Amino acid sequence: MPLSQDAIAAITSAVDAQFENQVAFLQEIVRAPSLRGEEAGVQRIVSGALKERGYEVETYPLDVAALKEHPAGSPATIDYADTFNVSGRKAPAASSGRSLILNAHVDVVPTAKPDCWTRPPFSASREGDWLFGRGAGDMKAGLSANLFAVAAIEAAGFKLQAPLEFQSVIDEEVTGNGTAAAILRGATADAVLIPEPTDEELTFANSGVIKFRITVQGVPAHPREPESGLSAIEAAYLVIQELKVLEARWNAEKLDHPGFDQLANPASLNIGTISGGEWPASIPFECRFEGRIGFYPGDRPADRMAALEKMLSEIGSLDPRLEQANPRLEWIGTCQAGYRLEAGTDAEAVLASAHGAVTGASLNRSIMACYLDAALYMNHCGIPSLTYGPLTKNIHGIDECVNLPSLKRVTQTIALFAAAWCGIAPA
Repeated sequence: MPLSQDAIAAITSAVDAQFENQVAFLQEIVRAPSLRGEEAGVQRIVSGALKERGYEVETYPLDVAALKEHPAGSPATIDYADTFNVSGRKAPAASSGRSLILNAHVDVVPTAKPDCWTRPPFSASREGDWLFGRGAGDMKAGLSANLFAVAAIEAAGFKLQAPLEFQSVIDEEVTGNGTAAAILRGATADAVLIPEPTDEELTFANSGVIKFRITVQGVPAHPREPESGLSAIEAAYLVIQELKVLEARWNAEKLDHPGFDQLANPASLNIGTISGGEWPASIPFECRFEGRIGFYPGDRPADRMAALEKMLSEIGSLDPRLEQANPRLEWIGTCQAGYRLEAGTDAEAVLASAHGAVTGASLNRSIMACYLDAALYMNHCGIPSLTYGPLTKNIHGIDECVNLPSLKRVTQTIALFAAAWCGIAPA
């Protein structure tokens, strides 16, 4: 139900009053490095913050065997032995509103070369309107917004009238298995909000993504007779060129997918790692590279995976130099479909109203050519999922940072959205 002007003013003012504490909390969790498999430290901080705020808190590990059997799971390359998800729940004695999941991931990507950063990657340095650090934008700022949005509702003298679950999940960047594990455990709600960095727009659709590792063999030889060998490294580059042909073919399909036709590269092939060779003076025997490629909502991942497998099986006929390359394919991360949130849902309408109350502007809709956890809730649970978060720069890059005025606006918007969606009553 719509919020009164008094409630809107009280809640947004509460966000403003607590914002310096929110920034301090964001700095604390940015300073807790949380690379894949190393999220336990930051998860303990989040768990403690939830307990202090009266949540019923549960931590749980990821079950690799169960994830392998569930369609929301993706191929994992670690066992998750030293890390875990965190869930915090609040529920009224009697529910009269609509339930909500606030989800955020705490894992971050590697920092590349720390010496190339203007400030140490995990220093959480604050300069003017920006807070710098790996994960500051993607997406620990969003997690802080979820936490302090609910706190602001309570500080303003209200309590939510429907169940709320706060999810702090792991391994989003590689597989999405943190959110998949939450789904396996029965997580459900009338709506989901995930404050990924979207520059204060609603991301209403994303690309499906498959991630792969390809190993190519060569024929080792001495440089005195290079023609007798086949360089695995050179063969790998030839395979990558064929992948680029596949990317171009998939990009050409964008005209059949409204919204994606506005993107320059919705398939977005990326080769993220490569290693090969055994000796500077030997024609290399093996080369391995890893990457990802995207496709469109409505497409089955299995069909796109089969298309890539077929291309590799025929690669010798595409280029005779590759007849001996014997490329071997492994699926090593996200293998999930894209999603599309059609216009007109109640959830989007409530978010748009909250965004307008804070910013005075209409809510823009946009598409991301990347994996988002919202896809799991949309595709495997049928829950309307909103991806909406702050303005950032250089996510996954050098000198990643989040804009603090934008973070405050997003926190106020999430607070008003949660209050209107779940309903509020005087505490």
